[in-house]
Amino acid sequence: MRPTMGKGRLEAFSDGVIAIIITIMVLELQPPHGTQAADLAGVLPGWLRYALSFVYVGIYWVNHHALFDRVAKVDGAALWANLHLLFWMSLIPWVTAWAGENPLAPLPVALYGAVLLLCSISFMLLSWRLDVEAGVHPMAWGSRKNRGSILLYAAAVLLSLWYAPLGAAVHVVLALFWIMPEAGQGGS
Repeated sequence: MRPTMGKGRLEAFSDGVIAIIITIMVLELQPPHGTQAADLAGVLPGWLRYALSFVYVGIYWVNHHALFDRVAKVDGAALWANLHLLFWMSLIPWVTAWAGENPLAPLPVALYGAVLLLCSISFMLLSWRLDVEAGVHPMAWGSRKNRGSILLYAAAVLLSLWYAPLGAAVHVVLALFWIMPEAGQGGS
């Protein structure tokens, strides 16, 4: 049996990293360069992308809480799986800024979607690891909602390379899809 520890330190560390991610995102926002309502048009795409990313980070935070509500202890593999998730989440501020500055450019929007895809995959790996450690049948990979999300995130990446606004629309739909965690399990 692998050595385990209480989940409290992992949750506190994750909460801190997630708070820093949100802080970095808000610090990247630029105010309009003028004082007229028309001046808002130049910064609106960045603000909208920030709002979407804030919702995504919030979804991960809520689902992370729901996921860890199911376990009492974690092992080293769960710690690394959690760090894997936090790594991809830590890239959200960077891709948010780039896609916000270039909302119609295929590569920034596709890379934004790729980071969301990798966050989703890493969240499911973490969920799977916690289920295995707890001796529970792993549910995350079996969920139709999770599998469908992976396919839609991947499709959004490809669509973004063809027509960026369509990929961005899929990002919005997926955020709405995950706004509430599934009953009994987290997801993303």
